[in-house]
Amino acid sequence: MEVPLHQNQRVPSDMVFLRTSEKAGSCFIRTDQLDGETDWKLKVAVSCTQRLPALGDLFSINAYVYAQKPQLDIHSFEGTFTREDSDPPIHESLSIENTLWAGTVVASGTVIGVVIYTGKETRSVMNTSNPKSKAGLLDLELNQLTKALFLALVALSVVMVTLQGFVGPWYRNLLRFLLLFSYIIPISLRVNLDMGKAAYGWMIMRDESIPGTVVRTSTIPEELGRLVYLLTDKTGTLTQNEMVFKRLHLGTVSYGPDTMDEIQNHVVDSYSQTHSQAGGNTTSSTPPRKAQSSAPKVRKSVSSRVHEAVKAVALCHNVTPVYESRAGAATDAEFAEVDQDFSDENRTYQASSPDEVALVQWTESVGLTLVNRDLTSMQLRTPSGQVLTYCLLQTFPFTSESKRMGVIVRDESTAEITFYMKGADTAMSTIVQYNDWLEEECGNMAREGLRTLVVAKKALTEEQYQDFESRYNQARLSLHDRALKVAAVVESLEREMELLCLTGVEDQLQAGVRPTLEMLRNAGIKIWMLTGDKLETATCIAKSSHLVSRTQDTHIFRPVTSRGEAHLELNAFRRKHDCALVISGDSLEVCLKYYEHEFMELACQCPAVVCCRCSPTQKARIVSLLRQHTGRRTCAIGDGGNDVSMIQAADCGIGIEGKEGRQASLAADFSITQFRHVGRLLVVHGRSSYKRSAALGQFVMHRGLIISTMQAVFSSVFYFASVPLYQGFLMVGYATVYTMFPVFSLVLDEDVRPDTAMLYPELYKDLTKGRSLSFKTFLVWVLISVYQGGILMYGALVLFESEFVHVVAISFTALILTELLMVALTVRTWHWLMVVAQFLSLGCYVASLAFLNEYFDVAFITTVTFVWKVSAITVVSCLPLYTLKFLRRKLSPPSYSKLTS
Repeated sequence: MEVPLHQNQRVPSDMVFLRTSEKAGSCFIRTDQLDGETDWKLKVAVSCTQRLPALGDLFSINAYVYAQKPQLDIHSFEGTFTREDSDPPIHESLSIENTLWAGTVVASGTVIGVVIYTGKETRSVMNTSNPKSKAGLLDLELNQLTKALFLALVALSVVMVTLQGFVGPWYRNLLRFLLLFSYIIPISLRVNLDMGKAAYGWMIMRDESIPGTVVRTSTIPEELGRLVYLLTDKTGTLTQNEMVFKRLHLGTVSYGPDTMDEIQNHVVDSYSQTHSQAGGNTTSSTPPRKAQSSAPKVRKSVSSRVHEAVKAVALCHNVTPVYESRAGAATDAEFAEVDQDFSDENRTYQASSPDEVALVQWTESVGLTLVNRDLTSMQLRTPSGQVLTYCLLQTFPFTSESKRMGVIVRDESTAEITFYMKGADTAMSTIVQYNDWLEEECGNMAREGLRTLVVAKKALTEEQYQDFESRYNQARLSLHDRALKVAAVVESLEREMELLCLTGVEDQLQAGVRPTLEMLRNAGIKIWMLTGDKLETATCIAKSSHLVSRTQDTHIFRPVTSRGEAHLELNAFRRKHDCALVISGDSLEVCLKYYEHEFMELACQCPAVVCCRCSPTQKARIVSLLRQHTGRRTCAIGDGGNDVSMIQAADCGIGIEGKEGRQASLAADFSITQFRHVGRLLVVHGRSSYKRSAALGQFVMHRGLIISTMQAVFSSVFYFASVPLYQGFLMVGYATVYTMFPVFSLVLDEDVRPDTAMLYPELYKDLTKGRSLSFKTFLVWVLISVYQGGILMYGALVLFESEFVHVVAISFTALILTELLMVALTVRTWHWLMVVAQFLSLGCYVASLAFLNEYFDVAFITTVTFVWKVSAITVVSCLPLYTLKFLRRKLSPPSYSKLTS
């Protein structure tokens, strides 16, 4: 099935690109929802169908496409296109540049493609995962404790029946005891916790310091306080994806943002000189030549060197200026051309890499403007308004192997042929003439976090070029090892090139990324960066964002393809200590295939890990492997459609509303507007949510245990009778009206002020050990409950006066007071609502005494005896605990109290 698509339309399924309206036979597409990169990718139409004279001829030819079976990898494709009705049949090989994947958007022209994969077989669907419901670690821990409580309940009931001596229908008594002690199981725990989580969510959304934050889940706010690994995307999450030209270095002179006007003056000077030299006679090429050759071979002036460098940057690229056609003028194509010509406001640049656009925009700002480009020529406009035309003889595109790109141009006015080349310093250092500054300056710029490109040129004579062209065309026609032969021919030119300049472009970081990463690192969180971008760029951003600190070494994992290579490389890496790891997606795949356990073990020891060229599935896989191997909590943060599977695989997913749409923020558990908000979200809200839930959970358990202890003491005193101590409304009121508000007010408690938590992120490290809620703290609470329950019941029995009614009144009142005092003991920072809750509950209880005649003897309650007996029991049950707490704060204070005092 063939599908026509216009500009800005989304590609509906995976297709092979057959034909386009663009003369070049290629078009740009935007892939931000597929790999998260906002630069445009150049795609090429199948030449056999692009060459057909008319669009209708597509339907009259007899051809078929062979495609490989559906795969996950979005960066590769193999297939063939065969046209059978020509003589001989035409076979064309198809690669990744002939494909349009579903989910991408056509950025230029109209395209026609033939569908190869649909539905679940498309690359974008194969790279997404099914969402699962997430359960927090705290919930799992509370589940364990509840199981322990259930065993305690059964054991207690069996003990009671045993002490009875299994008389009569003992199994009936067993069931009665199970029901009597059933308060041990904290049924209200779930309700309290869920209400608490809703409250935390509301507090996060109300926080003025992190505006625009949305909590999309009500189950895991406590997870934010237990994270050990943070996995982040790069483009759009750490960076703004806006490139700015920052530095031009000529070896002796360096120009920065504040000295760009000097460059502009040099460019203006050199063009006004050449203009006057040529004397208006642009056709004759002799005068400027003579002027050049007769000059003595001294070092060139700074002005001419600046001019050469700027011209090289303006010519050596893959950028196309595009003019929006104005309404009204667009009726007649010819007139539209004339009308829209070269107006600066109307021009936008299109390229497959934002770095290149930044370079061309910079040459425009210093006076040399790229105004037009097609397949064979380029036009530059000088500061004086003169338009120079250059004929494009050859273009050598950038590849990840060669790490450089080049063009051969002929200046129409002077007929000079020049070969310009720019590329990464690693590739270019061997190509340019000997110099003593390149390596050092590249290092300096990289430390500043700038992406560097080395620019060089070589003048060619007509004979040299003709010789090169014949060899080059011959190499391109060879059937075996074509790529190697072509590379060898191009390399024959790449010798002793004249080094012109070194450029530095900055990918601006999001606001506050450096301090946030610094803070997270101090909080003991290990940060991994998973990106779809190139290795150089990823390493550069890792350094500039201080993900890798300045003193740390980085170990770049060499590309490996086989088991043996992976083994050697892992051994080499094992010898390094405290060193950040940079690895590409392909090598990672090989390591995980053969040495999963060893690789994860080594990677987890690294202070930082950078994975580049990662597909969405790989990102999700790394997250799940981290969870399996370390058992620690992971958090993933991203902003594009390509981060969704990683966000869903992590224990806690954070989405950023970015330029790449809201797909990630809608799929995440928490949605924020800027990366720097992560710090406060984890260190302040994560901490308080976890601490509060831990206190709340244990208190609710204590509330059930204490009343069950009283019941047990009561039964054992009365010959193990399975008779309830408190009946009817007392039991209902105990768990609701009388104690609900103070216990729930624990969700307002905070042990550390937010500004202290932000100032000392190191406090966060303690949380990951999970000491706020463990079997140890649980046992302490069980002992407290048993002690208090025993004191309350025995006290009441010792002091009771012949009437059973008084036991109930005294013990129940003392129980309520004890609960309220225990809440007060647990609270670390008082909030006015907590005080209100305490008095409200006490008021409710006192008011209800008047109505509960069937349980209480009102006459007795109002006597002094009642008051002193209740007070005595309460003091005995609570005073020792207050004393212990005071001593503990004095002798072994928690780490945070040292900061707050």
